[in-house]
Amino acid sequence: MADVKETIGICGMGRMGTAMARRLSAYGFPLVVWSRSGVSMELASETHAEVALNPATLARKADIIITSLINDEAVSAVLEALVSTSLPGKLVVETSTVSPSLLSQFSGHIKAKGGSAIDAPISGGPETVIDGRAGFYIGGADIDFERFLPVAQTLSNRIHHAGSLGTGAAAKIVNNMVLCGYWEVLREALTTGKRAGLTLEKMLEILMTSPGGTPALKARAPRILGHDRSVGFPVRGAVKDATLFAGVADSYDVDTPAIDAALASYRACLEKGDGDEDLAAMLRMALAVD
Repeated sequence: MADVKETIGICGMGRMGTAMARRLSAYGFPLVVWSRSGVSMELASETHAEVALNPATLARKADIIITSLINDEAVSAVLEALVSTSLPGKLVVETSTVSPSLLSQFSGHIKAKGGSAIDAPISGGPETVIDGRAGFYIGGADIDFERFLPVAQTLSNRIHHAGSLGTGAAAKIVNNMVLCGYWEVLREALTTGKRAGLTLEKMLEILMTSPGGTPALKARAPRILGHDRSVGFPVRGAVKDATLFAGVADSYDVDTPAIDAALASYRACLEKGDGDEDLAAMLRMALAVD
């Protein structure tokens, strides 16, 4: 007999939450979903999901409760709602990019209500979630990690159990700080090369066959060139994340000149009115690529 899958509740049906719902539904997970902005009947029908009126109602119907939200404030509001109800046997899985200390502030309340929690931020965008190629950085007890593993394996081919609660969020920040600095260095390098007489096409051709040609660059090259105007991750999201990274580093007395420079570049792009464009718009703006 096939294994009975636990019911998954998703709080937050933005681009990532929607992608998770579609992928999990396709693999037979029962779903209950909620979003502050509402859930379209088309999406509910497509994913065979029950729509909850609020997070507390979702918690009563779901076995594993996934939060996928924009920032610390949104996550805190949903966690406050969850701990206002009983959580017997429930596993709360926080997948957003937020401060490493955030979930720990609620873990005692979740435990007191009968539940448990892990932080499991996702590396990648909606397209990698849909394809099952996202990454997971997970912090929490072994028993909770093992319980979540069937869900994680449906969404991800890169699963890292980083350690205790909070280390998943910390690992995501470490990974994304590197990427954030990379895009700023790339902006500086491409601008230098252009002024030295190299074309953007030639620079990308060279970089993508060199040690500097990361998978992230190869995936985003068509967007940098302006050939693909789809949005993998928007500029305003990059501003939010870079601000978080700088704040977390500052709390540990770590100087972040590279992150600060990247944040300034993203803010300039945001001020230009390109906040909803893919983060590659920061490079296109610097290089005046239409």
